[in-house]
Amino acid sequence: MCNQKKTLLFFFAFLMLSIFGVAQNDINSPYSGFGVGNLSPRTNTALSSMGGVGYALQNPYYINFKNPASYAAFDSLSFIGELAFNITNHKLKTNTEEYKGTVAQLDYLAIGLPVLKVWRTSVGIMPYSDIGYNIIDKHNNTIFGEVTNKYQGSGGIQLLYWGNAFKLCTGLTLGVNLSYLFGRITTMRFAEYELSNSFNTLTHSFRHIDGMQITAGIQYHTTIKEKHQLGIGAVYENAIKVWSKENLLVLKYYESYSPNGYFDTTKVKIGENALKSTMKMPQSAGIGLSYGYKEKLLLGIDFTWQNWKKFSMTETKNAFKNNLVTAIGIQYVPNVLSSKYYNKINFRAGTRISTGYIILNDNPISEFAVSVGLGLPIRTINTRSSINIMFEYSKLGTIKNNLILQNQFKLSFNFILQEKWYQRRKLE
Repeated sequence: MCNQKKTLLFFFAFLMLSIFGVAQNDINSPYSGFGVGNLSPRTNTALSSMGGVGYALQNPYYINFKNPASYAAFDSLSFIGELAFNITNHKLKTNTEEYKGTVAQLDYLAIGLPVLKVWRTSVGIMPYSDIGYNIIDKHNNTIFGEVTNKYQGSGGIQLLYWGNAFKLCTGLTLGVNLSYLFGRITTMRFAEYELSNSFNTLTHSFRHIDGMQITAGIQYHTTIKEKHQLGIGAVYENAIKVWSKENLLVLKYYESYSPNGYFDTTKVKIGENALKSTMKMPQSAGIGLSYGYKEKLLLGIDFTWQNWKKFSMTETKNAFKNNLVTAIGIQYVPNVLSSKYYNKINFRAGTRISTGYIILNDNPISEFAVSVGLGLPIRTINTRSSINIMFEYSKLGTIKNNLILQNQFKLSFNFILQEKWYQRRKLE
């Protein structure tokens, strides 16, 4: 019981760090300036190594929050905790310029517990989206001469979920995630003119966001001839209206802007006068298939449809299209029962293709990603705890039509702790 209390205290402390730390980001992606930012894949490190599949997969030794029905696979006597972080290197490229940067951040935290014989539960926090960009655009105006427009943004949306799964009958499970979305998006837009006697303008926005979302999932698994496992899973996420409260400042100033410099406030909307509105987040639906051979081979394929065409937010109603994401993944374990450590390692690989939901210059901003990973058992704790490592390369956008190509390399790590839960010691 003492170990259980220490484990809960450990993960509760990291939960608090996550709430205040996950939202901090230093990414520099120009595409994060559209909508709610760059979307998180919302899969654990193991499944991200397999291209992000997960609708039809369930495993008692990790938490698959992509489909809440998968929680039903948790062992009835075990506690599962996952903590992950990543290091991302990105390179932005246009026809004339290149930019490189690296950032490290906490990824997600999740725990899973048995409740009753047919009931399992999970709670966790992770990014829903990240925003971070700094763009400078210069052009000539016949009246004002050279005009410099600067666009800066930071913040993002976090997702705190509570999920429950139930075993309906042999092989059939049903689950639901109740999620709270919250966060802050900060944007700054500068307009600076070459003409010496003209005012420059800064529009500064602090947007607070919160709302609730429900994700429902179902899975069915069956075994054929004791060697072949087949699975199918489906997930539906409802469209929601997210409440938005925007504090707005519009300032005018001479020459270059400085927080301590002289400026004139022309518009203030803060506190009780803040601009209140709603954002309509899109519904999505997904289906996945899986095939397993003993405990050696696992294959999965997922299809996700996202109704981004219905997304609405200030000045972005016509910038989106529906998105289709296809993910394929594979996992291979040489021999899980072997006494040799090498034979217990999980080898994973996958790919993900997104048709893109952002439209710029009449071009959808599509994404392509490939990933590989390892699952390394931790013998010093127990045979089911592990460290998982993922390396992913992704490509977003294009240099055609004056757009930006974003190449990204991500290295992710997660630690999975599994301990016995509700186990009483026998007295002799």
